[in-house]
Order: sequence, then C-alpha cells, then structure tokens
Amino acid sequence: VLDVHTFTVLVIVCTAVFFTFSFVHLSPKLKTTAPGLTDKTKRTAEHLYDSALLLSSRSDVQTCTSWNAPIIWEGMFNPGHYDQTHRSEGSSVALTVFAVGRLAFLNSSERHFMLSLPVSYYVFTDRPEKVPNVNLAPNRHLNVIKVERHARWQDISMTRMKTISDVIEADIRHHSTHVFCFDVDQVFTGRFGPEALGDTVALLHAHYYHLPRKLFTYDRNPKSEAFMRTGDFYYHAAVFGGSWRSVKALTEACYKSIMEDKKNNVEALWHDESHLNKYFWLHKPSRILSPEYCWDTSIGYRFDIRVHRLLWAPKDYYKLRTS
Repeated sequence: VLDVHTFTVLVIVCTAVFFTFSFVHLSPKLKTTAPGLTDKTKRTAEHLYDSALLLSSRSDVQTCTSWNAPIIWEGMFNPGHYDQTHRSEGSSVALTVFAVGRLAFLNSSERHFMLSLPVSYYVFTDRPEKVPNVNLAPNRHLNVIKVERHARWQDISMTRMKTISDVIEADIRHHSTHVFCFDVDQVFTGRFGPEALGDTVALLHAHYYHLPRKLFTYDRNPKSEAFMRTGDFYYHAAVFGGSWRSVKALTEACYKSIMEDKKNNVEALWHDESHLNKYFWLHKPSRILSPEYCWDTSIGYRFDIRVHRLLWAPKDYYKLRTS
C-alpha cells in the first residue's frame, strides 16, 4: 500500500511524462535551423527540378527565403542536372528585350543564355533595320517587333509591361514554357542556364542585397499604387521572368497599377521597378536569382560573388531621374 507522499510523487512524475510525450510526439515539430541552412527544406512541386540543389553548400550567403524559395548562387547546383532535366521536360524560353536606340545584347546571349534549350528572342525596337545579323544556333529564333519611340526613357520603361503581356498572349504562350525579360544595356559574360527557371523569378539588386531593409528605395508615396512601407528584398527590374502565365499576370498587374498612377497624376520613384517590387511583395517569387545574374562591376570586389553571369552598363541615375 502506497503512503500519501509516495502516491503524490508518482502522480507528478506520470503527469510530467505524459505531457513530455505529448509535446514531443503530438505537437508540430519546431524548426531548429533557419530556412536555407538544410538541404531537406520543403519546397513546392515546382521545385522538383531542385532535387539536387545544395542549399547548405554556401554558408556565406542566404540560400533560401522565409517562404522556402531558393536563392540561386554559384556552387549550389550541378549545371548538367538542370540542362538535362529541363531538356527532358521540354522547357523552352522566350527572351524579351527593348532595344530602343541601343543595340549590344544578342551576340553575348548566343554564347551564354540557355544554351541547352530552344530560345525565341523578341527584340522590340523603333529601328528594326538596325538590329544586327546574329548567327543563331539551331532551335533559336529571332523576332523583331517595331514599337513607338518615346521621348522619355521612363515611358519606355513603363509601357514595356503592356507590350510584354500582349506578345505573350498573341504568340509566346503557344510555343514557350517560360519567359525572361531583360534590360538592353547588359551583356552576358557567363552561364545563364535553366537553373534560373521557375514559376516566378526575381533578381536581387546588386546595390541593395548587402544593405539593411530600411535603406531599400521602395516607393514611399502613399498616393502611388507602388507604395510600400517595407518588403522582403529589393528586386532589380533589369531581369525578371517565370512561366508564361506568371509573367503575363505580373506584367498585366504592373501595367494596371502604372495606369492607375497616371490617372492620379502620380509617377512611382523607380517606375516599373517600383511596381515590380510591390507585386513581388504581394505575390512572393518562387525563385530568386543572386546578384551574379546581373552584376555591376562599379561595386568592386565582393567575396560572395564568385562568377559574373550578366554585367550591366553604368548609368547616371541622377540624370535619369531628372531627364
């Protein structure tokens, strides 16, 4: 027969064991590591391509977002895996670029952009006769589309959203699985391959990825549709892409916001880039490219930038903002 004291102790011990068992085995598992520090991070069905993606191979940089989207850096992937997988799945890419007044892009893309996949170029220009002859590889095609020349670069920048949406609807969706949109003042200098493909693809801006969030130049005007108090990252509009459906949805949404601003006599700080950042804040990208995929050499050496895949031309931003 147990005395009262012994019985009380047993009750306490049994209760503790029960709750410990319940917490460990029945409650949701607590994350003990930050996103991106384990190769077993759960990702959506879209990232079945990423079965061999090594998130933990780059401990010097963030390789995964809080919503489990991978951030692609050199050393995280096997190029041959992505080439073979996307080729076997029948992936194909449309590349759009607005070459109004300036043409120095296509030759480098033939040396480095999606070399393992069929590619269709869409060059929008006010001077089709100035588009250079390019020796295209098999399964690569060039489409030159005449567009109106605007007096201000800002108007070119903002109207491109509607132009891209229209050409996706009219043509691209019938033969390309993915679309990538580029600024023209850039040159490919290294592999830009299928590891960059995803449903919605954003690019970390080279000038902001090391800065605290409070210094990101989101549009702070509450009257603009692009207004943001905060965000996840600062994205560069020089490169964005994804499946044709997602890029069509993105460009339509940005164009609608831009037109709403125009109706209210408002212009976002960085024009389509401000609207792009707002869109990606509300609709998280499923894949993010590191600044390797669009680097500015004026920044100087960075230990975490191991390769340059695309280099952008220097710009006088004060002049651009005031012209």
